[in-house]
Amino acid sequence: MSRIIHKVMRLFPLWAIGVSLGAFFFPGAFQSMKSAVVPLLSLVMLGMGLTLTWENFKAVLNRPRVILLGVAMQFVLMPLYAWAVSLGLGLPMSALIGMVLVGCSPGGTASNVICYLAGADVALSITLTMTSTVLAVIATPALIWLILHQTVPVPAGSMFLSVLQIVLIPVLLGTTLNSLFRRAFKTMEMVFPLVSVLAILLIIGIIVALNRDSVRQVGPLLMAGVMIHNGLGLISGYIVARLFRMDRRTARTLSIEVGMQNSGLGVALAMKYFSAAAAVPGAIFSIWHNLSGALLARFWKTRSEPLKSAKNQTGSEPAVY
Repeated sequence: MSRIIHKVMRLFPLWAIGVSLGAFFFPGAFQSMKSAVVPLLSLVMLGMGLTLTWENFKAVLNRPRVILLGVAMQFVLMPLYAWAVSLGLGLPMSALIGMVLVGCSPGGTASNVICYLAGADVALSITLTMTSTVLAVIATPALIWLILHQTVPVPAGSMFLSVLQIVLIPVLLGTTLNSLFRRAFKTMEMVFPLVSVLAILLIIGIIVALNRDSVRQVGPLLMAGVMIHNGLGLISGYIVARLFRMDRRTARTLSIEVGMQNSGLGVALAMKYFSAAAAVPGAIFSIWHNLSGALLARFWKTRSEPLKSAKNQTGSEPAVY
């Protein structure tokens, strides 16, 4: 059983690409499951909580410097990258607006899932997502005004309720159960990653199907812009963390948190305050960052496996980047 689960986990990026293609060419089945996205995300978060204990969160809160650095990169680097990439590629104004809206958004819940799959620090990831979401109530409209000279109200109440429903409650429930009944859940530990992978694949399929028309409208420059924006966030998050002498697991977590945005918020703000065309970058970003995150998680997971093996044999930790 464990071998089957391990193989499924190893091939996650290929499954993600396959599901994306299937949802693009046969969107009907996935589109009908639109209402399942929130329950599926909540299920994944519950599974994450079942792998955590209160000590994990206590350890994170004892590292305020890491949280401050992650949030600073989120709200400084990503908006600047979005603006610079858009100007550098000569994107039309509607696309520039959409890129900036995504860049000014907080971290997305998908980052927690990718950290889980990558073997990064899930407790830190969840803490950063929650912190950036709360700060986004002020930071997002302020940054949008600063860059675009537009005053854009942010739906603070609905954002908070969404994060509460999708992230906080399931994680706290899972952590409580795991802390109280550790032995009972230990035997099911191998099943949680498989359930999470299947749920994530279904979520990716639904996202692709719902944004199929937006994907068709995308030109190569906009697609390149979204990929570069996401890539710069992932790379910068890791490099900056290492420059601050943080360990590799923390650096991986910050990389994922910085590079993966709450693009759904960017889409919502674009549709409400700008135009449908301005929503396209956010729709594309929501697809791409799941695929890039899955590939990165797979890469880091393969790097961690030799690390564990070597550590077991030598008792020391070889260099891994």
